[in-house]
Amino acid sequence: MSRSRFKVQGSRFKVGKGIAYCLLLTAYCLLAAGCRYDMQDQPRYKALKKSDFFADNRAMRDLPEGTVARGYLREDKGFYQGKKAVASNAQTAPAQTSLDASGNTVVTTFPDAIEEFPVPVTKELIDRGEQRYKIHCIVCHGPVGNGDGMIVRRGFSKPPTYNDDRLRNAPVGHFYDVITNGWGKMNPYASQVSVADRWAIVAYIRALQISQNPNGMKSLPITNASMPATNSANNATATTVTNTAPTATATPKPAAQGGNR
Repeated sequence: MSRSRFKVQGSRFKVGKGIAYCLLLTAYCLLAAGCRYDMQDQPRYKALKKSDFFADNRAMRDLPEGTVARGYLREDKGFYQGKKAVASNAQTAPAQTSLDASGNTVVTTFPDAIEEFPVPVTKELIDRGEQRYKIHCIVCHGPVGNGDGMIVRRGFSKPPTYNDDRLRNAPVGHFYDVITNGWGKMNPYASQVSVADRWAIVAYIRALQISQNPNGMKSLPITNASMPATNSANNATATTVTNTAPTATATPKPAAQGGNR
């Protein structure tokens, strides 16, 4: 009888002890949750809200000058700007311009434009450039770069042809710069065309120029796509691009010419 009583009391003690542990654990969790202070709960301003703390009453602050997001430093000036890398204190001669027969303001010198592609020129790159060219450029510059696109036929000012000596001899960096920053009546396309796609378009423009003057231009070296980009030029397979672009066809005379382009 006494043994059974002790067993009952022992089991009650164990149950009570377990309940006490559970209560203590619950209290600890509640205490920890009450002390939690996450970033989403901290005092903060919402976007575009007013602030009395700053003199201009704007809660949103401008980034410090020179701030660059991680991965966007873009130190390669040739790749990102189409320009030659020069010392920060070096002065380059300004580009010279003139008027062509159609009244376009054209660049005649290219003092700081790079002359070689900063990326391997592959068939895939040219094919990509053709695709982008037909989306963004053909409406004005025409199928082979003669400046006879559809909007020109309907009255828009005719741009310079890619197939004159001036632009056939222009460095690749010039085309990249114009795509990026615009020129004359051409708006900049930096927000619409990525850096890689701009170089693809430049490669296709070179292919167009070669197709229209195969004997008067330097061949466009094509790098085998299976080779890594770090391979030397001796390992690249060079071919002359003559069949990439369509042949020129007769087009109606533009309704209006002139303007800066």
